[in-house]
Amino acid sequence: MMKKNYYQRIAVLGLLLLFLLVYQKYSTKNTEKFPQVNFVSESLPPDILNEFDPNDLDENQWQKLGFSEKQTATILKYKQIVGGKFLSKEQFKKCYAVSNEKFSQLQEFILLPENNKEAKSDSYHFEKKSISVSGKFNPDQLSQNDWENMGFSEKQAAAILKYKNYLGGSFVSKEKFKECFIINDENYQKLAPYLLLPAKTPANFNAYEGKSNSFKTKTRQTTFDPNTLDAEGWMALGFTEKQANVIVNYRDRNLKGSFKTLEDIQNCFVISPEKFAELKPFIRLNAATMKSSVDKKTDTKQEKTDFSKIDMNTITFRQLLEFGLDEKSAGSMIGFRKKLGGFMTKDQILETYNIDKELVQKLLSIAPLDNSKVERYSLIDAPEEWLRNHPYFKYSADKIIFYRVSNPDDKKIWKLLKTKPEYELKMRLYVK
Repeated sequence: MMKKNYYQRIAVLGLLLLFLLVYQKYSTKNTEKFPQVNFVSESLPPDILNEFDPNDLDENQWQKLGFSEKQTATILKYKQIVGGKFLSKEQFKKCYAVSNEKFSQLQEFILLPENNKEAKSDSYHFEKKSISVSGKFNPDQLSQNDWENMGFSEKQAAAILKYKNYLGGSFVSKEKFKECFIINDENYQKLAPYLLLPAKTPANFNAYEGKSNSFKTKTRQTTFDPNTLDAEGWMALGFTEKQANVIVNYRDRNLKGSFKTLEDIQNCFVISPEKFAELKPFIRLNAATMKSSVDKKTDTKQEKTDFSKIDMNTITFRQLLEFGLDEKSAGSMIGFRKKLGGFMTKDQILETYNIDKELVQKLLSIAPLDNSKVERYSLIDAPEEWLRNHPYFKYSADKIIFYRVSNPDDKKIWKLLKTKPEYELKMRLYVK
């Protein structure tokens, strides 16, 4: 009898122990994990940055702006929460999926008042027009006024024409027309039945070749003086807006206002040998549009910068302009370098938002990069202000500051941060 009671007690204790193990396993699975830290890219596709109303964008257009599917879903849900419409930039900025960096990239392009107070004033009342079409049409033949009469705003119409120029002067197909950032799915569905364009894009279509062919057609008809052309004039010859601005900057800054020889034109970074060969028969250099001989003597005294000896961590705004970058590109590069405290690799420079990557790549192939003077810290010693302001550390700053109090060891802190490998690689560039 005593043995029987003994075995019963053992069985009960065994069941109790099993229950505790199952409960502990279940509780562990439901333990809330520390939220993952995500960085947002500094760069955006340069050809989609036009003025836009965030209330008009669909899911596809938000993703074209660089947001992920999850971020896009959050933005659209947030818009419904605030009443189905963003009233101001201030309100849009509060959306959880929009980081400070992302907002700063988009801010100047958002067609909304700065804050809700301004949004309530009459001066910021926007009347949304509906798109209307009277019959079939070829979009290649429409002017700014035609697009505006159809229902697009002045800035939207300008962006559509800019996109057409990017393609080489023709929308080519309904597929390419639909890819225009300004044309959302709703408007495309309205316009598609009336478009006098092929449905599919030719297999051998290339935007660069399209612009080149457009240039050939125009240059057969007329000659031109490269010293009298503004940016729009160069764009009319088949160059993109960025290329045209580089050419004008190169002429006005590097050459002090005028091309003197065909070689001067050939040496411009954005004019390829193929393009120069197409241009050459139609170029007419006119002495009357060049600077006087007095100016020429002055020019010869000014030495050109030897970019093979200029460190990318010390290159100045003026020198970037001299190389051919426009003011916006040069300012973005200098600003990003200042935020980082200096570039550690040339790849970082190419990540800079709003630059002409093709032109900058040429600069990087010439100019050296010295990172020996860039400040680096251990996670334990890094100043709090530095952590909070550095683009690569700011989102992990609070965690680092918290963890290093009880774990004064870099290896332990890295383990606790649990950052993605690609983000950790960037952070480690600035760690001793």
